[in-house]
Amino acid sequence: MATALNLNSRRSMDTTHCGVPINNITKGLPKRVESLCPEPGCGKVIMARMFEEQGKVYMEKTCPEHGYVKDLYWSDVDLYLKAERWEFGDGRGLSNPNTKNVSCPSDCGICDRHTSHTALGNIDLTNRCNLTCPICFANANVTGKVYEPTKEQILEMLKLYRAEQPVSGRLVQFSGGEPTIHPDFLEIVKAARDFGFSHIQIASNGIKLADPDFARRAADAGLHTIYLQFDGLSDDVYMKTRGRRLLDTKLKAVESIRKAGMKIVYVPTIAGGINEDQIGPILKFALENIDVSSGISYQPVAITGRIGYEERQKLRFTLPDLVRCIEEQTGITNRNDWYPLSFCTPISKIISAVRGNETVQISCHPHCSLGTYLFIEQSTGKPVPITRFVDVEGMFQALEVQADKTRAAKHKRFAGMTAFLKLQKFFHKDKAPNGLTFKKFLQTLDGFFDKDAGRGKNDGTYTNKTLLVAGMHFMDGYNYELERVRRCVIHYATPAGRIIPFCAYNGGPTHRTAIEEQFSMPLAEYQQRRKALGDTAPDEADCSGCS
Repeated sequence: MATALNLNSRRSMDTTHCGVPINNITKGLPKRVESLCPEPGCGKVIMARMFEEQGKVYMEKTCPEHGYVKDLYWSDVDLYLKAERWEFGDGRGLSNPNTKNVSCPSDCGICDRHTSHTALGNIDLTNRCNLTCPICFANANVTGKVYEPTKEQILEMLKLYRAEQPVSGRLVQFSGGEPTIHPDFLEIVKAARDFGFSHIQIASNGIKLADPDFARRAADAGLHTIYLQFDGLSDDVYMKTRGRRLLDTKLKAVESIRKAGMKIVYVPTIAGGINEDQIGPILKFALENIDVSSGISYQPVAITGRIGYEERQKLRFTLPDLVRCIEEQTGITNRNDWYPLSFCTPISKIISAVRGNETVQISCHPHCSLGTYLFIEQSTGKPVPITRFVDVEGMFQALEVQADKTRAAKHKRFAGMTAFLKLQKFFHKDKAPNGLTFKKFLQTLDGFFDKDAGRGKNDGTYTNKTLLVAGMHFMDGYNYELERVRRCVIHYATPAGRIIPFCAYNGGPTHRTAIEEQFSMPLAEYQQRRKALGDTAPDEADCSGCS
């Protein structure tokens, strides 16, 4: 533990690529952090106090105009403190940010103070949807206007990511609304492939992908992964979360995606009292369909609008609640198996040291996420958490030290290879899944960070089949923390030529609202334009979120 703490202390002298000093994450409890007033229309930056109460972590703050607010932040103080112990410092952001010397987060657009680059770039293709979900960031039903960038505008947004320095954007996700109903959807996916993105995915409800022909054409265009909206295995759940019975459609989509040779990351939105009982069944479903499943990204619901404390407490679902539910409902993992995604940054650092230039680094704030990797035993299909056969804490501390040594070495590639071989002492073959050698384990790690690694080798000889099980808790006004948004690694490109962190785009100042207002048009005008271009005007089902 001392190694990690000493390294973090040294990092306090770091600056971003633009020379702005980087402040270390504020750790321990109680503490004070910068937050926002959650009152709609206010959003004033105010100080918040974070503290322990009855084994849980709470945030409290007082706006001079709108008064006192208290909210549950994490339901397990020990996991909260563990997560912040296991971060390995910040990135240094971009050398060519969109903006400089701005007020955070109201003037956002990746600025010189931001410490992370883009690990996943989002582009909203449309706010139209063939569903009207009561829980959705992109709720076009509120405005009655269509936000749908043209293909030319989307190409410019793709260029924004590819132009980022010193690490160009490599993973892109098309979202919405429902991205598959954009009239140029397949051409846009092809364009992303031609621009050199190593991984292309979409966030989709799966309705159009339930058509095997459409799924095949999407795969042929270059689509790799579907972030499939998947709230449970019961139509009762979908009636509450999406307003429709959708289970049969979801199952058809899974089958179509499988036949098309793509992969699925299941994305359940979890709200207290609504579908937390589905957490275990979703994991079991992913394992039963492991040939097409690559991960699960559980997303506790973000709470927007003016909602009283008691009602928030019923809906509020935190990352430790996810850890607890998976243990109770499946027995596959326990609380010792979970770490923040920022825990993985030493691998990126040593890869960067070997190559002599920076690579994608998941340097998000440790309280943004928790996750674990399940390695699937080839002969039995049994899932084994990585922590059961690897001393992950020892391994990643060693990687952190070796990354520094490799960076300073004359022969970096040799130093890097030596560093990885030294990790064998942390790998316990007697506890590993059958057939998993240390070499194959290293190749699997390579596949986590290089989406081309082993691509095309579908015989299971290069990497071991894994399932990432993670939770990502996006912020809302009640739990907003500026230290987190400045370290965000999931970004949105916009037609305004700016790149905006996820939790500034969808929460807090909610830049999405301003962007969509600037680039939207009334539904009737949209239909006339599409008609003038020779397209059939979108049918009512494709505009259900706009009418």
